[in-house]
Amino acid sequence: MSAAATGPTTSIWGRTEQQDFRSRVRGSLLGGAIGDALGAPVSPLTLEAIRTRYGPEGVSGPADGEAGARITAATQLTLFTVDGLIRAQVRRDTGAWHPPTDVHRAYLRWGATQRDWGPDERRKDNGWLAREEWLYSRRDPARACLLGLADEVMGTLDRPKNPEARDPAALTRSGPFGLLVGWEPQLVLQLAVECAAQTHGDPAAYLSAGAFAVIVHGLARGESLDAAVQRTLALLAQRPGHQPVTDALQHALGAVRQGMPSPGLVASLGEGHLAQEALAIAVYCALVGEDIRHGLLLAVNHDGPSGATGTLCGTLLGALHGETALPPGWLAELEGRSTVLELADDFAMEMTQGPALHGPAVNTPGWLARYPRS
Repeated sequence: MSAAATGPTTSIWGRTEQQDFRSRVRGSLLGGAIGDALGAPVSPLTLEAIRTRYGPEGVSGPADGEAGARITAATQLTLFTVDGLIRAQVRRDTGAWHPPTDVHRAYLRWGATQRDWGPDERRKDNGWLAREEWLYSRRDPARACLLGLADEVMGTLDRPKNPEARDPAALTRSGPFGLLVGWEPQLVLQLAVECAAQTHGDPAAYLSAGAFAVIVHGLARGESLDAAVQRTLALLAQRPGHQPVTDALQHALGAVRQGMPSPGLVASLGEGHLAQEALAIAVYCALVGEDIRHGLLLAVNHDGPSGATGTLCGTLLGALHGETALPPGWLAELEGRSTVLELADDFAMEMTQGPALHGPAVNTPGWLARYPRS
């Protein structure tokens, strides 16, 4: 079934439920950004090189100089995923309902930030996020993302872009799909998969993105991480080409039972250059982390792309524990924190109070200026 075939299920939001949801949305987006910024400076380094530079324990937090401040394209694209999902909800008022198209348009707006000097003020349909000047900066975007979004042709599961792309760049931007808590898990999986195929056509890459979204979905609904992974494995089993992703997640679960958390057990899951390896590392570190700080440090101190694994682990732990569990000192150093918070709160408001903001009988000009229907 296409994700465009149906919308979210209806639900009633009380004040407590709204506050919990907003905390998890904030936690997920901020946690992912913290992990991205923490791991990005050491992504090219082996664990040995990390320890040579930062000491025997490796990176220990943002106080280590350049670590912990600047986000990368992983966070940029995650923000535009959120923007696309809000725009999809707003555009339902017009009778149009195809979230993959709205997310693709959001990714094209991100693509403009990688080419242009700054916002194009003539484009009134861009919305507020694409007018944030600090986003107009190249932060190590994956080649597959640049190529997949180089024209306006949208990749689909039938005709995906970059069929050989197996890196984790589509995976790292897919957490927000899991925040669609009113959707059924199988639809979250489908939407994430369809949107990942817009840049990454290898089944292991787009199914890893779908699996990650379903895990976040379980956490945002209040499930334990283990339960969310088990649900994901059950859904993956129905998908052709799932075996590499299923095997990676099962290896992550098995590593938890092999003793005290260690870089050696992280290394047993792979380096993270493949999407399913990065997913496994993030899940393992989130499962064994004593708290968000411990889990994130384990996720970034290893041989592979630390920015990707940090992003994924931070997203999981933030969705699991909520905003208040994030280390305050690390948040203080985070680039773009105010933008992330603003977008997170807009997403939470749209998902819980959307009908009061726009619809056949309601027209809130300020909201529609932020998220135009066109």
